[in-house]
Amino acid sequence: MADYMDWLTNERGLGLSSDEELWQWSAHNIEAFWSSIWDYFDIIHDGKPDRVTAGNDLSQMRWFPDCRLNYAEHALRFEASADAGDVAIHHSSELRPHTDLTWHDLGAQVRSVATGLRALGVMPGDRVASYMPNVVETAIAMLATAAIGAVWSSAAPEFGSDMVIARFKQIEPKVLLACDGYSFGGKQFDRRGELSRIVDELPTLEHLIWLPYLGKKAPPGTIPTAEWKVIAATSAPSRADFKYERVACDHALWVLYSSGTTGLPKAITHSHVGMVLDQLKALKLHFDLGKGQSMFFYSTTGWMMWNSVMGALIAGATAILYDGSPAWPTLDTLWDITAKSGATMSGASPTLVAMMDANGIAPSRDHDLSNLRSIVLGGAPSSPSVFDWLYANVKPDLWVINTSGGTDLCGGLVGPMPSRPVRAGEMQGRLLGMAVEAWNEAGEPVIDEVGELVVTRPFPSMPLFFWGDRDGARMREAYFNHIPSAWRHGDYIKINGRGGCFIYGRSDATLNRHGVRIGTSEIYSILSGVTGIRDSLVVSCETSDGGYLMPLFVELKEGASVNDVEARAKAALRTEGSPRHVPDLVVCAPGIPYTASGKKMEIPVRKLIMGADAADVISRDGMSNPGVIEWYESFATRPEIRSLFATGLEIT
Repeated sequence: MADYMDWLTNERGLGLSSDEELWQWSAHNIEAFWSSIWDYFDIIHDGKPDRVTAGNDLSQMRWFPDCRLNYAEHALRFEASADAGDVAIHHSSELRPHTDLTWHDLGAQVRSVATGLRALGVMPGDRVASYMPNVVETAIAMLATAAIGAVWSSAAPEFGSDMVIARFKQIEPKVLLACDGYSFGGKQFDRRGELSRIVDELPTLEHLIWLPYLGKKAPPGTIPTAEWKVIAATSAPSRADFKYERVACDHALWVLYSSGTTGLPKAITHSHVGMVLDQLKALKLHFDLGKGQSMFFYSTTGWMMWNSVMGALIAGATAILYDGSPAWPTLDTLWDITAKSGATMSGASPTLVAMMDANGIAPSRDHDLSNLRSIVLGGAPSSPSVFDWLYANVKPDLWVINTSGGTDLCGGLVGPMPSRPVRAGEMQGRLLGMAVEAWNEAGEPVIDEVGELVVTRPFPSMPLFFWGDRDGARMREAYFNHIPSAWRHGDYIKINGRGGCFIYGRSDATLNRHGVRIGTSEIYSILSGVTGIRDSLVVSCETSDGGYLMPLFVELKEGASVNDVEARAKAALRTEGSPRHVPDLVVCAPGIPYTASGKKMEIPVRKLIMGADAADVISRDGMSNPGVIEWYESFATRPEIRSLFATGLEIT
């Protein structure tokens, strides 16, 4: 960051005297800022980068419209200068020992798989879907897909078939990369039955690429199947002769999924140029990541943090992958991986840290963490106690990084500023180029008050579109209809006078399960098939210790047993959804509160549980069944609930 500021002085004549001045300039002079990022990082491209933006609509802005580039080419640009033994990826899983993949081997394998995909007829713009665990083959396949201009999309193998079909059917993939199952907590899960259903429901599939991760044969099917080892052994051009498909600014790189409260999961589509620029800015400048360093964050392939870890390659650093349970065979598994790989940056959710604290884990006592420089906390607001535990039990001179962003932009909005002190529970500042503000109910920016998180200027990692959203209506509804002049992110934020930030959880009804956002509609769809449930309501609440409480309220049909319904509901949510869809509590309620227009009152119930006064969040006159809300008020005052939300929720 300091080097970049010096560069701005020498090359742009800016002479900024502080990181706060730098942020102000970057957020309010977006064309000058992103042009400087382009030049500072020497973006590989065709065309002329003189024109930075095109379009006037905040939701439709395009970046460097006269240039073409490729994400994978940037991810592998360091291969040419790497020594023979320089490691690009460390990888391990419950079924595989710790192994290294060098830059030279990674580049060669990406070129082979890319050439194999081209031989299968995959063209720029075609979709390649993945139902794979967090193993090195998945990483290679993603880079190979991007290298030829095809579009990548991934779902983790623990997802049930209905969830995967709802996602992949929207993008009409030509190729599916899949495995026979995965291992979690020492148990193997055969997913061939789920896979058969997925294949049957995707009529556009022309090829299946099969990885026998558990050593099992591919299920019989109607589409051609090739084993991964055959595709990976394809004869490919040399590095000098291989042609990356450089694509335009509005060409899709990958599709991620973040469900809303109604309808299909949002198929959030990002661009090559947006991800190259944002990951370089974030990882190189804000996280101070570069050659000789390495990044580890526990994730599955269905979460945007997997894409972020792969972004370490863009910064010239090493990516560290692990597939399996973070708590098996012991709760210090992630520290063991951190030590074995010599990670300089490691990360996990605050919820996992709290679990380690409760079980007496002592990383500095049991592991060599001499290379570790920083810890990244993500997926949830972090309390001061999480910081205390890390400094006391990991390293006294750590840089503890607290960050927040999301799947929507596949990156961060607020997080680390390397020159600022670390203050427990606080995010150091707003990231460069992100015009983040807290707005009150009147649409006014406020300081030292909790408000709606908005971004008032466009940024390159905004989604291109939602796949299949032909008129842009779903995207406008998600981010722009509520506040047309700004991106509404859906979080509460407070920004203090020195620029520090605090996230107070969701301001909408989307569920947040350890950093993975789930639409309530997915829960209700699954529960509609559970015997004994008349109606239901689910909310996710951030607790005082940085964790989550996700209660499911069910109205039972006559004669149904709450114990039987609870068991059936949890089983259905786990198998048809994923483990993250399973609630913490199943509570029998006398009814489900609705507005007069027939909408479930998820946000008011959530605010009640988190400590808001009913008079501030409930309008009984606007309810179709006002009598039922008194039961939820009573539930929120139970001692076991109030103990989880000691500070309550500040509402502006």
